[in-house]
Formats: sequence, C-alpha cells, structure tokens
Amino acid sequence: MTLRLRLTLIFSALTSGVVLLLSIVIYSMVSVVMTEKVDDILQRSADQIIGIMRGESVGKIAIDAETLSISDSVNYQFWSEDGQILEYSENVSDFASAMDAEALVKEKTVYSNVDIQESAYRILTVPLLADGEEAGWLQVGMIMTELRYTQRLLLIVFSVSAVFLIFISGVLGWLFTGQALKPLEVMAKITSKITSTEDLSQRIPVNMSQKDEIGELTLTFNKTLVRLERLFNAQRRFLTDVSHELRTPLTVIKGNIGLMRMLSESDEESLDRIESEVDRLTRLVGDLLMMAQAETGKLPLLLEQVELDDLVFDVFEQMKILSGGKHEIRIENIEPALVTGDRDRLKQVLLNLGSNAIKFSPEKSQITLNLSVRKNWVKIDVSDEGPGIPTHEQSRIFERFYRGDKSRTRSAKEVGFGLGLPIAYWIVISHGGRIDVESKVGEGTVFSVWLPISQAEIPTRPIR
Repeated sequence: MTLRLRLTLIFSALTSGVVLLLSIVIYSMVSVVMTEKVDDILQRSADQIIGIMRGESVGKIAIDAETLSISDSVNYQFWSEDGQILEYSENVSDFASAMDAEALVKEKTVYSNVDIQESAYRILTVPLLADGEEAGWLQVGMIMTELRYTQRLLLIVFSVSAVFLIFISGVLGWLFTGQALKPLEVMAKITSKITSTEDLSQRIPVNMSQKDEIGELTLTFNKTLVRLERLFNAQRRFLTDVSHELRTPLTVIKGNIGLMRMLSESDEESLDRIESEVDRLTRLVGDLLMMAQAETGKLPLLLEQVELDDLVFDVFEQMKILSGGKHEIRIENIEPALVTGDRDRLKQVLLNLGSNAIKFSPEKSQITLNLSVRKNWVKIDVSDEGPGIPTHEQSRIFERFYRGDKSRTRSAKEVGFGLGLPIAYWIVISHGGRIDVESKVGEGTVFSVWLPISQAEIPTRPIR
C-alpha cells in the first residue's frame, strides 16, 4: 500500500469519525428536544384532566368533555387499584388493555415508551390519591409518529451526507496528498535515476513558497546531493591523478629494467633512475597517507612548546640552501613567539611554502619571511615576487593534485605531485589555525599562516 493511499484512507477515516460523531450528537439532540416537547404536552394534558375530573356515587369517574381542551392526539385512561378501567378517551376505545400495564404498579409519575398496535407511543402514568390514599392511575399517551418520522428522515439525511462527505473527503485527500507528496515522488525518481546513471548533478525542483517539512527535506536532500557530487568528483579526480602520478615512475622503472635486460648487464645510470623513481613513489605514498590521516582528523601530532622565531630562522637557513644563491632570501621582521604544536610538522609547512616560493619565483627575485604576534595569534608570512596566482585558481590551490598552470614553474623537473599545499593546509588546520593567500598576477604571492598561541583558548577566527 502506497503512502498516498494510506494518508487518503486516514483522512477519510477521520472524516467518517467526525461525520458519525456529529450525526449522533444531532440525532440525540433532536430526539431529546422532541421528546421533551411531547412530555410537556402530556404533563399539561394530565394536569388539565385531573383538574376537571369528579367521582360518582357508583365509584366511577366522570369527566366533562365539553370543558376538556386537549389535543385530539392525546389519549387517556383511568384505572382503579384493582385493575378496572374507570374512564377513557374515545380514541383508545379499541385498546384491549392499559397503554402501559407495567407502570400501573408504580407509586410515582413515570414516562415510558411503548409500542401499541405497531405504533410508538409516549405514555405518562400518574398515580391518583383520594383522602391521602391510592385511588388508581391516570395514563396519558401520545403517538410518536412525528418523532419517528423525524428520526427516520435524519437517518436518511445523515447516511446520504456521510457517504457523500466520505467520497468527497477521499477525492480531496487523494488530490491534496498527491500534491503534498509530489516532491517525494520526484525525489524517488531522481534518486532512482542517479542510481542507474550515477549522475549526481540532478536536483529536486524547490518550491520557495512551500515552507514545511517536505520543503526542508527537499533543501536538505539537494544539499546532500551537492556534497555527494563534490565527494564523487573529488574521488574521481583523486583516482585519475594517482593513476597519472604512478604511471610515470613505473614506466621509467620498467623501461630501465628492460634496457638492462637487453644489455645483459647492470647500468649504473639506469639504477640511479630506478632508485630516483622509487624514492618518488615512496614520497607519493607517504604524502597520500599523511593526507588521509589529516582529512580524517587522525594526523599524529607531537604537541610541545615551539619557539616559532627559532623555527623561522631554521627555515630561513634551509631556504638559502634550496635556493642555491639564485634568490635573495631575507627576514623582514621577526617577533618572539611561543606556541603549542608539533615542531617537525610546522617546519614542514614553512619549508613547503618556502620551496614553492623558490620554485615559482624568477632568479634574483626577493623572498621574504615575516613573523608577527596579533593578540592570541601568531602570523607567519612567506612572500615572493613570482608570477602570482590567478584569482580563479586561488580557491583550488589547496586541493589534492591541483598544480595550476605548469608554465609558471621555472622547469618541468620542478613540477611536484600537487600535495604540498594540501598537506600544509591540513597540518595548520590540525593545529587550530588557517592559511590565507593573497596574490596578484605579475606582482607576487603572500601566504599567511595563522596559529593560535594556546590550544586551550582558540578564538573563533584570527584577528586581522
């Protein structure tokens, strides 16, 4: 059974319950009102009859019919204590017995409903007293034709109305639930299409005027699809890039092994190439492992007090060695700073930024290191006078295997895996900091590393 059908049945059942309850209430109220009206007529008639009756010497009761003004639909009988009828109206002359024989033994006024000759009557039985002693009973009755007719009419009207309302509620429930569940049907179709085609670019149309749970579900589902598409594309790029990075060193290794087999002797140059490519593969695997650990928050960090000014000086010396005198490496400003972190990982970040600056900067250009303290944060700048990074690439430089425009490097040999900046990014994130980049094409690039002084009191964002 579909959800739409279940909701329609529930809606119809609720409507049926409401209609049934209202029908019972109205039917009961009409019956009570009409019964009270009949009881009032019977009581007034009984009072009038008792008021004008008189006793005769032979023990009978006489009533002056000329002075009696009750409705022709009202019947009455007088019964003695010994069960003898003393007086009755002409319209009950064909009754064989008392209108309500069971009430003749009761000592109080009683209203009752009885069937006489297949007709419904409402009977009022009033005990009579003479000189304080029981003298018989007066029974006044009235046929309930009008009440029964009204009740049957109400039953017919309520039955027809109930069937009509249940049918209408079923149709409206089916239409309304179909309209309300339409986004869910679209969601199911799109999900099925995604499953069969693996096309995560599909989106569910959003009705901005629909501000309910289904609307929120639609927005959440679309956000989930966006995230899944990004993850899927990232995984696909990752596999493509890893395959590409592995293919080159494996091809070199295979070619050199084939060459040595052809020559039937070990070639020192070929062995050097094989060793170089094996080292390259080892670095790639190590970088990938570190990326996986960092992205899952399981990057091992040896936290200790680190003197960043000392660390920057170490990086400065190593950058001069990496540059080989081809660049002017200098420290513009440095302030004493102490942070809690992993010294080796932080050094890896700064060396990565420094080596990138050397790699992408022209010879004789200037590369500057700067260390400053901003309240609870330490800021380390690595700036160069290289070709700069285009604006459209700045948001992607921290993605795995993204290497931008290779023409900006000084040689093809200097092209890396595209993992240096992502690793640096995740190391800094693991320390509770962040990396900013400012760059203008043709003017140079500045990478800024922000680190909190205390891991226990990290503000929400570094102060600029």
